[in-house]
Amino acid sequence: MNDQIQDHDDEEAQDTGPVQEPRLWQGNGWTARVIKNDDDEGWAVAMYKDGEPEPALVGPWTMGRDKKNPKPLDVNAFNTLIKTASEVIRRHEQHMHAILHKNLFVSTGEGELKVTLDIVPDDDDPYAMLAATDEMGEQVAKVRVAPTFKLTQASALAWIENDFRAPR
Repeated sequence: MNDQIQDHDDEEAQDTGPVQEPRLWQGNGWTARVIKNDDDEGWAVAMYKDGEPEPALVGPWTMGRDKKNPKPLDVNAFNTLIKTASEVIRRHEQHMHAILHKNLFVSTGEGELKVTLDIVPDDDDPYAMLAATDEMGEQVAKVRVAPTFKLTQASALAWIENDFRAPR
């Protein structure tokens, strides 16, 4: 019987829309949760993107007027937190893209080639794809290489001069 009441209460909570409480605020695909800061006497706020188990952002949160409890969340603070957390995610994605995707240009007797290295960070079998594209955008070669392959002018030129055989 209690399980049925609990299920009913959960359904009602979902029907009423996003939670907007002093320490918990939801909306626009995000949840802000004010938490006790374990490192000191203060408070922190954690921003979770819906569906993600880990917070995208954790930062200090302001004390309230009583100097013991946290300042309550409000719509303006929540919107600012969304903007900041979204920027953190965007920068992380840009950083990961820069690590996983590299390219450079090599001049050859036949023209300029764009050489790309795309790392696939698979948990079981990570690898990278080394590819060359000509000035017309046509792929000239593509080989699988170790994810630790270092793409440099010298390594790209050596690959081209070796008739695009997979580097060892």
